[in-house]
Amino acid sequence: MDVRQMKQIGLLLAIMIFGLTACSDDDSFSTSRNHQLTFSVDTVKMDTVFSNVASRTYSFWVFNRSGDGIRLNTVRLRNGNQTGFRVNVDGSYLDNTTGSVVNDLEVRKGDSLQVFVELTAPENRQLEPQQLEDHLLFQLESGVEQRVCLQAYSWDAVKLTDLTVAADTVIESAKPIVIYGDGIKVDSGAVLTIRNTTLFFHDQAGITVNGILKTEKAILRGDRLDHMFDYLPYDRVSGQWRGIRFGRSSTGNELTDTEIRNATTAVQIDSAAINTTIQRLTMQHCVVHNSKGDGVCAVHSNIHLSYCQLTNTLGDCLALYGGVAVIDHCTLAQFYPFDAKRGAALRFVGISDMTLTCTNSLVTGYDEDVVMGERPDTTSVFDYQFSDCLLRTPAVEDDTVSFKHIIWETPKDSIQGKQHFVKIDEKNLDYDFHLDSLSTAQGLGCY
Repeated sequence: MDVRQMKQIGLLLAIMIFGLTACSDDDSFSTSRNHQLTFSVDTVKMDTVFSNVASRTYSFWVFNRSGDGIRLNTVRLRNGNQTGFRVNVDGSYLDNTTGSVVNDLEVRKGDSLQVFVELTAPENRQLEPQQLEDHLLFQLESGVEQRVCLQAYSWDAVKLTDLTVAADTVIESAKPIVIYGDGIKVDSGAVLTIRNTTLFFHDQAGITVNGILKTEKAILRGDRLDHMFDYLPYDRVSGQWRGIRFGRSSTGNELTDTEIRNATTAVQIDSAAINTTIQRLTMQHCVVHNSKGDGVCAVHSNIHLSYCQLTNTLGDCLALYGGVAVIDHCTLAQFYPFDAKRGAALRFVGISDMTLTCTNSLVTGYDEDVVMGERPDTTSVFDYQFSDCLLRTPAVEDDTVSFKHIIWETPKDSIQGKQHFVKIDEKNLDYDFHLDSLSTAQGLGCY
């Protein structure tokens, strides 16, 4: 064996010894009570969830920064399977059927584990959300017990899936109602009354009305109770559910003191023959906010809106395609934050005979012109009149018949657009469309 070969063997032995030493250091475990785990959170605070409905998945990290390896005898839920929490520790599931515990885990020096937590809360038989709490207990080989608190609120709800209303029906509930599947369908000839109730619609659910819908003191919204980000609840995100659609056979609908929010197209009214004596839809003291399509879209219909707020839509806040419309004391404000290609606050299009009356209303938004009148069919009637309104659109000085007592809002005004309102918080998507005391639109709009 020559010197060169001996050197190579010696180098190989040195590498092997170094490797074994390194492995030995990494694989050493301490039973000292001074060596403990570190957690990315001390409490996992989950959002409010409906009972018997699975939550989204939350996670946190477990770090070993102690300087030596740590063995865990057990990781377990203090209350076992009684609170509905489900836990996975770095791939090991705490099976509720076997005591909600996992045994014999190791966290080497400088290593970490990720923990995933979900919740399906049992019914609490209370009207208000109730707090649930459990603790995830980490029992170290040293005898030290460390813990992370798990917290959530559980809310009992009534659940409905693919409800067909074939006869006159009243929905009234002190508990929230969660709607699944396609949602609610009102057959022709039937009347559905929703009052003193909040309806939470799951993704793609909505209301299809071929008969009559009447609402009073109702809230219609998406069913996500959690947050997209810490500062942003899903309730402030548009497109959470399908909205309401009135078919051509539906007439005599009345929405009163009702809030419709975070839908796709919140209210869609299909084309039908005009009856000048009966409105197909009357809305009084209603709020339609944060839609991913139009707020209210009426095609060749007869509608009456009074004291209503229609705000923040990717499409138009109010879109009228022919028909008859009366708008009185309404606030139409287009401050949709997610897309610069948002629609108008008010759009009226003469695709057939069009008669529009707008009084005592406030129509404004981000853009310099948020009032859009279009007449593609020059042979049809196109009759509109605005009186005692504030309009954010270029002034029409030479038409005193269609425009009476108008405040023409321009980008040069000292008070304009969002300055009319108490709160337009684009960062947190938080809005209050009551008039600010400095607004030049006092006495106008829905508040």
